[in-house]
Formats: sequence, structure tokens, C-alpha cells
Amino acid sequence: MEHPIIRESLRLLDFKTPQIEITALADIPAGTGLGSSGSFTTALLKALHAHRRRHLNPEELAALACHVEIDLLGEPIGKQDQYIAAMGGVTCFTFKKNHNVIAKPLDIDVATMHELEDNLLLFFTGYSRSASGILKDQKERSTANDKKMLKNLHFVKALGLQSKLALEAGDTLAFGELMHEHWENKKQRSGGMSNPKIDEWYNVALKNGASGGKLVGAGGGGFLMFMAHDRKKLRKAMADKGLEEVRFKFDFEGTKVLASS
Repeated sequence: MEHPIIRESLRLLDFKTPQIEITALADIPAGTGLGSSGSFTTALLKALHAHRRRHLNPEELAALACHVEIDLLGEPIGKQDQYIAAMGGVTCFTFKKNHNVIAKPLDIDVATMHELEDNLLLFFTGYSRSASGILKDQKERSTANDKKMLKNLHFVKALGLQSKLALEAGDTLAFGELMHEHWENKKQRSGGMSNPKIDEWYNVALKNGASGGKLVGAGGGGFLMFMAHDRKKLRKAMADKGLEEVRFKFDFEGTKVLASS
């Protein structure tokens, strides 16, 4: 079987002669930084367990998806995509050294939640890419205790904690500024993280209604996300540059089965 995630998932559940048909549909292309492989893996495992009349809670589902992608397939990725896909919400994750993951809904009020949903805007750059090359380099340099890489990653961790505090305080402007600081720091990890066109679009956005933003995912392509203080101005500026906006809403249910026979 050519699809590695499907192959390993079927093996894991011991489908020796699977008389099933699997069809995958997506609203966005793969390789765009929105956690498509993690979302696909959690959805596939959820469906296969439902077929076997087995129940998985979100934590079990996320851990199993990580096992498939990281342990069985050796992908140089983190666990955040699988866990947020399985659990949903605006959630804070703590990844422990012993490989445990602690998940807790972010302590933000309804007004802040609505402001985030209204003012986080997503635009497709038109570039798709494989994250493996960038992430493999990051993992190898981290494992080798590359001081520059480790300093960069520790700085990003600190920004994550600051972002948590900003959102819990309802300060979305500060959150946008932290997104900008994150992106500027992230670009230093690899020459393939951005390109002149993406940099141009990003700078136009900052001058036209965005308080900050970043390229979502590992970098190199995919979607630009901005925190807007002037949505109308930002949408016009990006449309003038030919970038298509993708509207979205927060999901609080996580991976779910819509129908089961």
C-alpha cells in the first residue's frame, strides 16, 4: 500500500484482509502548514476504531496518531497537530520530557474568543511544500545540541508563554505583536523558511491593518496568518496582491464520527 499513514494504521489495528473503502476529502491542499497530516491521521484512526466498535477518548486518539507518525513512520514532527486535531478548542499544551502531554483549555473570556475569531485572518500564499526537510534539519541540529538552534527554540517557548498571558489578559494587540516577534525569530532557523515574495506580502500586511502575523507551520509556503486591527484594510491589501482569504471558525469538538453503521 502506497499511503504510509493508511498502511501503518491498518497494520496497527490488525486489518489483515480489510474489506473497507477509504475516501479522503479535504477543503485545503496538503503541505500548507495547517496540520493536515495530523488531522488526517486522527480522523483515520477514529474512523477505523468506530468501524471496530471501539471507543478512543481524545487523549488516546492523539497519542495513537503520534505513535503512527513519529514512532512508526519516523517523521521529524512534533505532537501539537495531532493533539489539537483530536481535542479541538483554544487549548494550551504542555509537552513534558517524559513524553506526556498536558492539555488545558486556555483561560480566556468570551469577548476575547470572539475578537480572536473575528480578527485572525488567513491567506493562502499559493505555495505548497513538504515540511520534512525543514523539520529534519531542525531536529538534527537540536539533537546535536546546536547552540544557535536551541537558543532559537527556547526563545520561541518563552514567546508561547507570553502569548498565553496576553490572551488570558484579553490583550489581542500584544498577541499580534508577539506573533510578529515569533515570525522574525523563526525565519532565522532556515534559509528556506520564507522567500522574497512571502516577505513582500508580509510587509504589505503590516502596513495595512495587521499588528503581526506569521507563516503557519514549518515554513516555506502555505498560509499567512495575521492578527488584524483593521480587517477591511488588510483584506483589501491582500486581495490587491492576489492572495485568497480562507475563512474559518474555531472548533471545540475535535475529531468526531459523523455517522456510524
